Amino acid sequence: MIGITCRLGEKDVFYLRRFYAEAVEYAGGVPVYIPLIPDREYLGSLCGRLDGVLLSGSDSDLDPVYYGEEPHPKLGSVIPERDETDLLLLEMIEERKLPLLAICFGMQSLNVARGGKLIQDIESQVDSPLKHDQGEPFDRHSHAIRIEKGTLLEELAGELTARVNSSHHQALKDPGSNLQPAAWASDGIIEAVIDPRQDRFVLGVQWHPEIAWERDVFSQAIFRKFIEAASGE
Repeated sequence: MIGITCRLGEKDVFYLRRFYAEAVEYAGGVPVYIPLIPDREYLGSLCGRLDGVLLSGSDSDLDPVYYGEEPHPKLGSVIPERDETDLLLLEMIEERKLPLLAICFGMQSLNVARGGKLIQDIESQVDSPLKHDQGEPFDRHSHAIRIEKGTLLEELAGELTARVNSSHHQALKDPGSNLQPAAWASDGIIEAVIDPRQDRFVLGVQWHPEIAWERDVFSQAIFRKFIEAASGE
């Protein structure tokens, strides 16, 4: 049973693109959407029934107040319900040692929950940056990543380089507690993190493996490994 965080859109609609649930189901999981209700009792009751959590991407930015910074002029929209729900869930995931797959915004939430900081706008705050917000088509593998040898990510990719799709303008600046960078873009942006502790499965990726997973062996491997961990295998 895999909980997947929703988004909050116009007209007060909780929603999420179909790809997250389909990729989880393909890998053997039972997807359950998590509405953005930042209530500790509710989320605690839900987490007690889950075997793993997938923190989805978002078209919003995490409020920089959570990592002790003032808003940069290029900060995007902030959705308090998403921030608060993610951060509460991450507390409970850590307490319960639930397997976690954190994608794009989800990886950024994970980093901040662990005491890390974010680059609020790559284009204006990084020297010679790549284009990380590629736009459509969202399934195009627009840039390469370098993968750390000997990590879980190398096991899943089967090699030390890969090409990924990219749809973000923020990124990790200072990795949080028990988060080890496992992949980088050529401009130095951290593209993946893992938790090195042996009793945890935590994988964060800055790209979107849920998009066009049907055609990408690396993406399929990510979801299968996550479901294996949630199944206790």
